[in-house]
Amino acid sequence: MQIREYSEYNENEIVSLYSDAGWIAYTKDTDSLKKGYENSLLILGAYDGDDLMGIVRVVGDGHTIVFVQDILVYNRYQRQGVGTALLQEVLERYSDVRQIELVTDDTDKTKAFYASVGFRPLSDIGCCGFMRC
Repeated sequence: MQIREYSEYNENEIVSLYSDAGWIAYTKDTDSLKKGYENSLLILGAYDGDDLMGIVRVVGDGHTIVFVQDILVYNRYQRQGVGTALLQEVLERYSDVRQIELVTDDTDKTKAFYASVGFRPLSDIGCCGFMRC
């Protein structure tokens, strides 16, 4: 597996990945998804040769805050360290940033995954989160 910057947006590839993850709200508006990619702080892909295995997309200023907007790994590559490798690369690149945040589904699987790479619930540090959708 190789982690490298995802520098050329490939709509078919991205729509396939988001569809595989069941994130159809994104695939219904591909123009907005493309604009989101174009305005991201960093996008990394995990590759098996030329085949995309997964992706992580971060937004923020890169100095005081980084927000992990999307992390997706094709189902067939899950539980093989792909997501961990992607997140570790983000954490290394932004090791001096005070706040690295994310929002995820409230499932045992996602909570266990993020805890395994050092993330903690906001409530553990005396904070709470809000979202307007």
